[in-house]
Amino acid sequence: MTEKRSKYDTDPLDPEFVRRTEENLWGASRAPRPEQSDPSGRPSVTEEPTRRLDEQGPDSYPSVFVPPAYQPPRPQPQPFANFGTEPHQPPATTAPPPPGPSSPYNPYQAYTGPTHRRVARLGLPEKWAVILPYFPAYIGLVASIIELALAPREETRTRFHAAQGLALHLAILAVSFLFKFVTLASGSGFGAGLFGAAAFVFLIVSIIRVWQGKPHHIAALDEPANWLREKIAPTQ
Repeated sequence: MTEKRSKYDTDPLDPEFVRRTEENLWGASRAPRPEQSDPSGRPSVTEEPTRRLDEQGPDSYPSVFVPPAYQPPRPQPQPFANFGTEPHQPPATTAPPPPGPSSPYNPYQAYTGPTHRRVARLGLPEKWAVILPYFPAYIGLVASIIELALAPREETRTRFHAAQGLALHLAILAVSFLFKFVTLASGSGFGAGLFGAAAFVFLIVSIIRVWQGKPHHIAALDEPANWLREKIAPTQ
């Protein structure tokens, strides 16, 4: 026998309580819920068909138990096989650049001392022409001016030592002139005498080095020597 229920029965345990309440409030024009219209519904995630373990998709990782396919070894390039043959490296037969016309010292070749050949337009052996500019007093000063005025520019060794000797003598004269004022002011010529002795010794050492064929280059006199060598051109 079915139990008779009234509309005022609000038993929360009744499974039809919610549906009847909505029908009473909204009427029959409200659209039914999806789960009511489609009693079957879509299967939940847990109800989807189980995927088989032997099915391997295109984006799955390869199994660690399956050996990879054999690939032949690729030839590795040798890093030092063609060392020295690249186009950016100069060939082994590249000759060093020739020395400049202003200096007799070539950094790419061993320095050879002056020879006994005669310097053009001077008539003196080169061995004597290169040491005359370093003679003390006015001998070296006058010899330097004469050699720069007569020796052609092709005589690089002679003109180099002539210009360097002339610059050295001018520097000695300038310092000696200053020491004269110091002597007049102080009344003592010790400083001037000491400088004169040092200058004399330096000139003698320069003569010996050049005569022995050793390189003799005074870096502090490069600029004045180059200027003198360019300004005092040989006469035609």
